[in-house]
Amino acid sequence: MQQLQPKRRSALRIFAGTHVYTIKRRLAWLFDGKRYGSKQNIAPLPYVVHTHRTPLYRKLRDVDMEMQQNKVTNLNLAIQRLNGSVLSPGEVLSYWKKIGRPTKRKGYVESMVLHYGKVTSGIGEGLCQLSNLIYWITLHSPLTVTERYRHSYDVFPDSKRDQPFGSGATCSHNYLDLQITNNTDHDYQLLLYIEGDELVGEWRSATPPVVHYKIYEENHHFTKEWWGGTIRHNQIFREVNSLDGILLRNEFITENHALTMYDPFLPENTAYKKSDS
Repeated sequence: MQQLQPKRRSALRIFAGTHVYTIKRRLAWLFDGKRYGSKQNIAPLPYVVHTHRTPLYRKLRDVDMEMQQNKVTNLNLAIQRLNGSVLSPGEVLSYWKKIGRPTKRKGYVESMVLHYGKVTSGIGEGLCQLSNLIYWITLHSPLTVTERYRHSYDVFPDSKRDQPFGSGATCSHNYLDLQITNNTDHDYQLLLYIEGDELVGEWRSATPPVVHYKIYEENHHFTKEWWGGTIRHNQIFREVNSLDGILLRNEFITENHALTMYDPFLPENTAYKKSDS
C-alpha cells in the first residue's frame, strides 16, 4: 500500500494538474475505443435488480443547511442527465460523460465539498452522494465497475452507518470518474429520483435476477502513523448467492485506506457496527 500522508500542494499546481487531467479524460472519451451508452428511457423495465435510498439532509456541525439545500438543487440537475440511462451489452456508463461539466450557466449552485481534507464550497458540488449511491447499487448487480476512486478522507465518526466503510465512490469533474460496464447479455436501466427527503436509485432489467448479492467487509482497522495522523483500512467483498440462499462464491471488490479527520480512539468514536446488506 502506498503510504498515505496529507499532501501540501500549491494552488498553481492544483490548477495546472486539474486542467491536465481534464484534457486527458476528454481525449480518452474520444479515442479509448469504449462504447459509451447514450440511450435513455424513463419507462421502467419490469424487474428491480437492486434499489437503495440515502438521506439528503444530515445534521453536520458548522455546515450551513443552505449548503445542503443547494446540494439537492445540484443533484436534481445531475439526475436529469442520468435518469433512465440504458446500458446495453458491451456498453460503458461514464458518470461525467453523461452529466457534463456542472456550471452556473446550467443552473448549478454553490454547495459543500471536501477538498484536500478541508470542508469548502464550490459551484456544482455535492454530487458525490449520487456517485456513492450508483456505486453501491452496482455492487448488487451483475454489472462491472471498471473505474472507481475511493474517498481519501474519512470525515466523520460512524453514526447510524448502514453500509461498510469505503463503499462509496468519490467524483470530481471529469477526471475522477465512475465507469460501469455491462458485460452481460441483457440491457440494464438506471433509475434515479428524489422522494421526500431521500435520494433513491435502482438498477432494473428486462429479465428477472438469478442471484442475490451481499456486500461485507473484512480486515477493518485503524493505524496510527509516524507523522501523527490515523488511517482507516478495510477490504470489501461480496457474496454471490442463489435466490434460495445457497452460497455460490465470494468475490473481492476493493480495499480502502483513508485519512481520518477525527480521533477514532476516543470513547465516543469507537463504536463500529458491521452491517449486512
